[in-house]
Amino acid sequence: MLSEVMTTPEVGDTLDHYRLEAVVGRGGMSTLYRATDLGTGRQVAVKVPHPEMETDPVLLERFRREEEIGQQLDHPGIVKTYDGEERSRRYMVIEWVEGRLLRAILNEQRKLPVDRAVHFALEILSALDTMHKHGVVHRDLKPENVMVGAADHIKLIDFGIALKEDARRITHAAITPALGTPDYISPEQVKGQRGDQRSDIYALGAMLYEMLTGQPPFTGSNPLAVMNERLLIDPAPARKLNPEIPPAIEEILFRALERDPHHRYSTAHEMAWELEHQDQVGVEEGARGLAVRRGRFFSNRKMLLYAGLVLIPVALFVVMLLLARR
Repeated sequence: MLSEVMTTPEVGDTLDHYRLEAVVGRGGMSTLYRATDLGTGRQVAVKVPHPEMETDPVLLERFRREEEIGQQLDHPGIVKTYDGEERSRRYMVIEWVEGRLLRAILNEQRKLPVDRAVHFALEILSALDTMHKHGVVHRDLKPENVMVGAADHIKLIDFGIALKEDARRITHAAITPALGTPDYISPEQVKGQRGDQRSDIYALGAMLYEMLTGQPPFTGSNPLAVMNERLLIDPAPARKLNPEIPPAIEEILFRALERDPHHRYSTAHEMAWELEHQDQVGVEEGARGLAVRRGRFFSNRKMLLYAGLVLIPVALFVVMLLLARR
């Protein structure tokens, strides 16, 4: 029986047979510890929900779902979640992964060699393929959620806002801002839609773009500006920022970053196949020409949108004036 009121554990405390060795991360809903299993001696990660989360059934359902997803997925590129034991309070036991976050690598190197970036993308796509076949969408892919280990093998971590496609929708004001990260969130998620496996493909496209060019596809003065940009324009052609990028990879980036999910790769396997067979990617018109054509179209579209926004207050003024005269 779990206590109704729980406190946040301290380093050195023992939860059942897990001794908490260090805090390795704190999120909006939980704290992550490095711990030792006193029964086996192996290192694990222990994720403990914050005390205020214990009384919120919606957040607890999200925590339970994350644990269930971690137990369901079996792939070398996906961090494992352990189960099968009775616990004195609510917490999650996760595989301990040695390595560095992809974000730390990008902070140091800014952009990566093309071959290394493609290698990371292919490993992530392999993990996504397994996830998506099990009906799971990560929804928060970003360099902070990719651990890079020995021989540059990766593991996806943090399924805190992952979604099972057949699960009921969970809504709660406190977690709404967490649904995706501005630099990588898909246009449909910006619009408030649930997102599906193509949303993960968009996020991976944004990550690959950043790995190759040294910057995300969209930048802005604030998160809202970053998210709005992807609804209006295409990113700058990647080869303008890094001429070493092959035309075929630029074309792959364009397709992964399509605003309309129906025009994106429909599966992770499809995108992986083109990355592995770049010589068969159709670039007859040239990615640069495609980018210019798109740029003109969406530049005109953006100008029309801005013109419409300017006319709105004028129209409102006219309506108010007419009403006043009546």
